[in-house]
Amino acid sequence: MATISQFNLSPSMIFSSTSKHPRFASKRVFLSLNSIKAARNPVEKLQLWSRESVRGRPVFRVRSVDDDEEPISEGASVVAVAEEEEKKPEKDAEIESLKKALVDSFYGTDRGLRATSETRAEVVELITQLEAKNPTPAPTEALTLLNGKWILAYTSFPGLFPLLSRSPMLVKVEEISQIIDSENFTVQNSVLLSGPLATSSISTNAKFEVRSPKRVQIKFEEGIIGTPQLTDSIVFPENVEFLGQKFDLSPFKGLLTSVQDTASSVAKTISSQPPFKFSFSNRNAESWLLTTYLDEDLRISRGDAGSVFVLIKEGSPLLKP
Repeated sequence: MATISQFNLSPSMIFSSTSKHPRFASKRVFLSLNSIKAARNPVEKLQLWSRESVRGRPVFRVRSVDDDEEPISEGASVVAVAEEEEKKPEKDAEIESLKKALVDSFYGTDRGLRATSETRAEVVELITQLEAKNPTPAPTEALTLLNGKWILAYTSFPGLFPLLSRSPMLVKVEEISQIIDSENFTVQNSVLLSGPLATSSISTNAKFEVRSPKRVQIKFEEGIIGTPQLTDSIVFPENVEFLGQKFDLSPFKGLLTSVQDTASSVAKTISSQPPFKFSFSNRNAESWLLTTYLDEDLRISRGDAGSVFVLIKEGSPLLKP
């Protein structure tokens, strides 16, 4: 690479070029300012070269340097890029390993409700390591990654624990999810409930505003209680076991059939009703969310109460047992 080693505003201007190939090396050329006629245009100025310096037509890159600065090797930037490319697969493999370990640590915790103190500490450590390797440092500028349906895998938010622990008998929380529409800046949080006779859902609709590269402000607008979807065909077992004893239900077959017909009629009536909606009007209907890790499979967010939420994108292999 050629460098301008001296550039003095004196009657003589000294140009020097260097090359690691001797045949491309140029000699110093002293040009008197008085001997140089004014060029007609900037292109002619670029033609003031020594004939010996252009022999072989080498390509020169010019940059100013201090007298005591050593020139940078032409291959240095190439080597740096190559080293970075070699480290990338190692970094990706480490992230995938951390993600798998994190999801494995959720086993048996019921989304964090039944997590022991040791498990919580392990989860916090894994989350901290992933946040340090976040491949998306500005999540709100990558809305296409945020877009879609996310399934809640783990949380430390105490507000959800009563829902998970105090559900009515035989009613199970099947799924807690969040759907983000980045085009319309909307968020829908949903809880899917199931029982032996019906399924239903509770959801909230909200708008969000981007406040920083990681933070969004959420304002809840309405809540929706879905119409229970009753099963129109109830299958009763032939016998049941209670306290180690089996009871034959065949004598009650006629009665059970009558109950089945009644349930079917009720199911059709209730399922045809519209869902119940209610609005949020107070100031407490606002919150903010900080996304600290984001890729195509996994999202880690922190709420304004210091709670952590770990969500997995719908269809991700991380959801498979």
